[in-house]
Amino acid sequence: MRHLLLLAALAPATVLAQSVEQTNLRYDEDWSLLRDVPREGWRQPKYVPLDDTGDAYLSLGAEARARFEGFGNNLWGDPPAPDDGYLWLRVMPHADLHAGPARVFVQGIAGYARGVGAGKGPADESGIDLLQGFADVRVALGGAGKLTLRGGRELVALGSERLVGIRYGPNIPQAFDGVRAIADIGPVRLDAFHLRPVAIGAGDFDDRTSTTRRLDGLYVTVTPAKDIGIDAYWLEYTNEAARFASRTGREMRDTFGLRFFGRRGDLGWNWEAMLQRGHFAGDHIRAWSLATETSWSFPQAALKPRLRLRANIASGDRDATDDRLGTFNALFPKGKYFGELSPIGPRNIINLHPSVDFDLGDGASLELVAARFWRESRGDGIYDIPGGLIRPAGGSEARHIGDQLEISVAWQATTLLSFAASLSAFRPGSYIRDTGPARTIHMVGAEAMLKL
Repeated sequence: MRHLLLLAALAPATVLAQSVEQTNLRYDEDWSLLRDVPREGWRQPKYVPLDDTGDAYLSLGAEARARFEGFGNNLWGDPPAPDDGYLWLRVMPHADLHAGPARVFVQGIAGYARGVGAGKGPADESGIDLLQGFADVRVALGGAGKLTLRGGRELVALGSERLVGIRYGPNIPQAFDGVRAIADIGPVRLDAFHLRPVAIGAGDFDDRTSTTRRLDGLYVTVTPAKDIGIDAYWLEYTNEAARFASRTGREMRDTFGLRFFGRRGDLGWNWEAMLQRGHFAGDHIRAWSLATETSWSFPQAALKPRLRLRANIASGDRDATDDRLGTFNALFPKGKYFGELSPIGPRNIINLHPSVDFDLGDGASLELVAARFWRESRGDGIYDIPGGLIRPAGGSEARHIGDQLEISVAWQATTLLSFAASLSAFRPGSYIRDTGPARTIHMVGAEAMLKL
């Protein structure tokens, strides 16, 4: 009987703690749910009351990740390091201080890369630095509405992160400096912002606000029914030193987008259309993209399989000599865009991407992926995820870039500890064979993560 009473007393704490989802955006976690229940073990620092009422409290946490990636024939054998293997290491502690309607959130990072043969970039290493540091205040709007005013440095994820993401998969996330105003009024959420990306330095405490790039925008989400949402947005992007192919100049680009997402029973969908207008070095920008993901789950079947089909198209430039630029700009997309092996990004591309994942039980899952890629325009080359040109347009009229196969496994061993591994191959198509080295890329990835 004593043991039953003890379990009954601890049950509310367990249920509430499990209901707090640990996200990649740690500032979205609401650990005040632990206010009125017993706390023990690792949950004790998640909610530390600072006054008698509990309205002022501190939440502490951290995450640590080690990830290995090994490549054979990276970029189909192009130099400087077609055969490469490196270790990414990062630790990100954070503190979230709440005092009534006011809040201060701080997250540091220590991010290092060991053995990168092709040279370390801003997604590889940052040293010790401030990843996030902002203050915000909530203002009641009447009823259940509220307005959050925020200023400082933060990670920003809009929608499904096709245009603005946190770059969580690589080693160093992409943060922004600036201000945001977020209004929640019933089923409507309005997010207005003025941001500049953080330029990552390889040393300690040398990350700086970019002086050449800016992002302003308005992002509206409406949820007319449970599990159904519509996003509509406008993003204004400015880059004083943009580069497309061999040209450099000032880029001012407006993106207008509409996203429809949701779930009904076993069917899920996430469809998005984007239109871009603006100017680059005197040329008119005329670009666009369509991105879709549709899934169907079978929860009653063995291993609970889920089938998914992603279909994407992003415009490319038709003619480098005219006064129009047709290359789509994905701005600040999520890392690992098309999978663990993502040698190309969402510019001048057509992509079909079927996959199936299985629930193996005990926190383990398995995913099998096949993908095929073509150029949308024969007048443009192919680009990596940050937007760098990999292969130029000349030298081939072929569209087929190649095919990717991938198998990945993940295991949530405990509430705090997870593991993942993947095997990938990208076989070159006729366009790659026509324009340079054309060996099959092989990649192995493995990681371990502790998230407190």
